[in-house]
Amino acid sequence: MSDKIKFEIEFPIHASPQMLYQYFGSASGLSEWFADNVNSRGELFTFIWDGAEEQAKLVSKKRDVKLRLKWLESEDDDSYFEFRVEVDALTNDVSLMITDFADEDEVENSRMFWENQISELKHRIGA
Repeated sequence: MSDKIKFEIEFPIHASPQMLYQYFGSASGLSEWFADNVNSRGELFTFIWDGAEEQAKLVSKKRDVKLRLKWLESEDDDSYFEFRVEVDALTNDVSLMITDFADEDEVENSRMFWENQISELKHRIGA
């Protein structure tokens, strides 16, 4: 089994950290832009795309700052995906940092996936 590669992408977004967090800190927020539908029951999140379900477990959460989830299908490795809000101390510019893992030959596709999802998020926020 090949090791997955960790990558991080920064997306500047014109929104407050609190507003941004509403879009990734809950199942209802995530279902507005990340997947067709998202349900959560306790620490288990179910993401639905085109009728296919993927499940992830909540790893950690900090209100208005971050949400880290781990796909159940990759329980045997150290991978996770994380949404994290960063605010520049000088300019107060807000960025959404995405951390994810992908197989070496999938990193480019994963980056494109995130870019598409985040452009949908920006569209929803009006940012």
